[in-house]
Amino acid sequence: MNTIPLLHGSTRLAILVAITRLLAGCTSLAPPFEAPPLPVLATYTAVAERGGASVAVIGWRDYFIDPQLQSLIEQALKNNRDLRTAVLRVEEARAMYGIQRSELFPSVDAQAGVDRSRTPADLSISGKPLIASQYQVALGMASWEIDFWGRIRSLQDAALENYLATDAARRAVSIELVAQVANAYLALRGLEERIVLARRTIASRQESLRIVTRRVEVGSTSRLNQTEVKTLLTQAQQLGIQLELARAVQFNALTLLVGAPVELTPEPGPLEELAKFPEIRAGLPSDLLTQRPDIIAAEHRLRAANASIGAARAAFFPRIALTSSFGTASAELDGLFASGSHAWLFSPSISLPIFDGGLRKNNLSLAEARRDLAVTNYERTVQVAFRDVSDALSAQAWLTRQVTIAETALATQVERARLSQLRYDNGASAFLDVLDAQRDLLDAEQQLVQTRRSLLSSHVNLYAALGGGSTDFDSILASDATATSIRFPGMSPP
Repeated sequence: MNTIPLLHGSTRLAILVAITRLLAGCTSLAPPFEAPPLPVLATYTAVAERGGASVAVIGWRDYFIDPQLQSLIEQALKNNRDLRTAVLRVEEARAMYGIQRSELFPSVDAQAGVDRSRTPADLSISGKPLIASQYQVALGMASWEIDFWGRIRSLQDAALENYLATDAARRAVSIELVAQVANAYLALRGLEERIVLARRTIASRQESLRIVTRRVEVGSTSRLNQTEVKTLLTQAQQLGIQLELARAVQFNALTLLVGAPVELTPEPGPLEELAKFPEIRAGLPSDLLTQRPDIIAAEHRLRAANASIGAARAAFFPRIALTSSFGTASAELDGLFASGSHAWLFSPSISLPIFDGGLRKNNLSLAEARRDLAVTNYERTVQVAFRDVSDALSAQAWLTRQVTIAETALATQVERARLSQLRYDNGASAFLDVLDAQRDLLDAEQQLVQTRRSLLSSHVNLYAALGGGSTDFDSILASDATATSIRFPGMSPP
């Protein structure tokens, strides 16, 4: 017995809506998603675990506390063209997701038209020429596919995962950019400190040359000593020129990263006092799955490939589509909305695949191959992340010891240079000892600055390798005129 006509109109509408939703997404043929096991060790065995805060709670402003470096990072997050490209790719992926999502719903169009035709007399029943008119206004739904097997739903899921992967990739680009700016800034400051040391050495050797030249003039020393001092001076001058060139190149590289003209104020003090970084805890490799945006992006791409398999499987089943319209039609314009002028069309269709030359089968094989490729890319991304953290931890441990050794070596060379000069002044040693000591002293000064800069860079690299600050970039990007919101209302974050 049919009871639907006895129900209230709103109740019948609710039932029809529920049936439509049931028909639109009743099943999915995508295989269940299972994240691959970690292809790395469970812990970082190269370096013992240490204290410090988790990188997930340390924003980049809290980690890079130098005001000038903070300003450079903020400018880079606003102006860097690579990051801007990544943001626009997110917008592109969001639009593609919206396009794919719209296919779940029917497309309803309003249509209005008029047809006029003339029938010749020899074709007319009345034997006279006949001119006919037809006016019509209707709402129509053109070929809406009912998603019985989840094909459209799977395509929507794949588009959503690709969108989320692109958003995660944007955060990965942000982290990489912050690390590049910080390392470029430290490299620039390290070169400036080395230039200061080289200039001081040049000034000292110019004074030594003046003294030796005076001694040659009075006959108290040989011209050989004078040429040796000149050699030391030219070596220092050559080093100074090389460092000036390296500084100019590094400044240009920093300007490119920032994406805008860079203005730096002189920073007093040595390099090790310029940047202080808080201690961070490395945690476990499994923590990288939620902290590293590139791993998150790889997982979303894997989910997208998995959903594409569902769409390829659904293509083997029949497709059911509905075409319908409802409106009014009349042979006269004034009778268009008259009583009895209602017109409607209801045209369901079904398409059953029989033979396609292996198209659907190969599409499924392609989807499965891309899923396997996404698994491999995911595993490699995890392995690269594990190596990045391990390298940064090892660098911190060994460079800390190397800095200590370099400081001891510099102190030894300072004392050696002082004693060599004292022995030469008292006639107890040859001038060659003084030259060797001064040459080694300059090398030790330069080496210590380079080692300290490498140690500071290892802190930057560890912060980036652990995915630090990945949730701290949206506020900067939101303030940029070129960056817009990249979330749909009600969408949960990845």
